Amino acid sequence: MTNTWPVLDEAHRALRTVIAALKPEDWTRPTPCTQWNVAQVLQHAAGDQLGYAAALTGTGGPTFDPFSPSGHLPGTDMAAFAEQTLQTAAAAWSTVPADALEVPTPLPQGNLPGWLAASACALDAAVHAWDIAKATAQPFPLTSDLAADLLKAAQELVEPLRSWGAYAAVIPSAPADDTTATLLRYLGRDPHWTPAA
Repeated sequence: MTNTWPVLDEAHRALRTVIAALKPEDWTRPTPCTQWNVAQVLQHAAGDQLGYAAALTGTGGPTFDPFSPSGHLPGTDMAAFAEQTLQTAAAAWSTVPADALEVPTPLPQGNLPGWLAASACALDAAVHAWDIAKATAQPFPLTSDLAADLLKAAQELVEPLRSWGAYAAVIPSAPADDTTATLLRYLGRDPHWTPAA
């Protein structure tokens, strides 16, 4: 835990929760990230956490391209690797004061206010927790308060990233949408996604 960035701690907790429930047969299941299976999504999410940690510390970024994940790291247990990356990210963020005005990030936007940079890192972990939860028929461990915090950050960050392919186009809202569904649609995800038959 960072003890400074509750939004990040909660997002990491969400990702840990879905990882802990994975079964051996889940790793190859399709996900809402249409080109990636569960193992690839988790590798990507882990790589992104290492990217944020490296931006903060200047060392130790991912040794693979998080945007072309193979889903296989020879000799590596993917769940254990993901846990290690979450710990690395939390340790890096624990050095950043809560009132930081400029924090380096791996995003094209570069330095961001501390709250927004931490929320960007949290957004990445949380949305991929949702991807994995949906792919494996797990309940999604995201509170409405966290979704509201992440939506605020997403509205500040996501538009320029769509052209990089990091997020799909906004999906129109539906009358019954709650805060989590609003966040997911803003990120280009269908809250009611199911794998193709």
